[in-house]
Amino acid sequence: MICGLLGLTLLSGCGRADTAQAAAPKTVDDRFAIKVGERTVQMQVAALPAELQKGLMFRKTMGEDEGMLFVFTVPQPQGFWMRNTTLPLDIGYFDGTGELKEIYPLYPLDEKSVTSRSRAIQFCLEMNQGWYKRNEVKPGAKLDLKAVAEALRARGLKPEAAGLR
Repeated sequence: MICGLLGLTLLSGCGRADTAQAAAPKTVDDRFAIKVGERTVQMQVAALPAELQKGLMFRKTMGEDEGMLFVFTVPQPQGFWMRNTTLPLDIGYFDGTGELKEIYPLYPLDEKSVTSRSRAIQFCLEMNQGWYKRNEVKPGAKLDLKAVAEALRARGLKPEAAGLR
């Protein structure tokens, strides 16, 4: 494991002593029920450098209320592209308080970066294209950060690294 890449050292648990656990930690392939506004989404949680880089590449299908949440350690401008991604998606950009700030469409295989206007984005949620509109999830909606913290813990990661408790 490479520590420090993309400033994710604390999420990866580098430097902690590994101890035997009753159950193996969850992975990026597992899904967690996390609310966005009034809607519950089955989210995969990407937090480690390789997961953040791969995202939903090579996926052929995704359920209607499924998505991938990208967790960063600090708020910053974000930009996403669709290399090796054939699913039409929408991306929601959330600030460090979990508030949805911006939503943009992402088109299959488009390698042009779709960059946030805000410089304070910490969480990004990719959903099937049109999901935000169909479900009336608009800027101002809140991401359940307690559930995000629990998902990170279930993955054996440190939510404190992303400012979560």
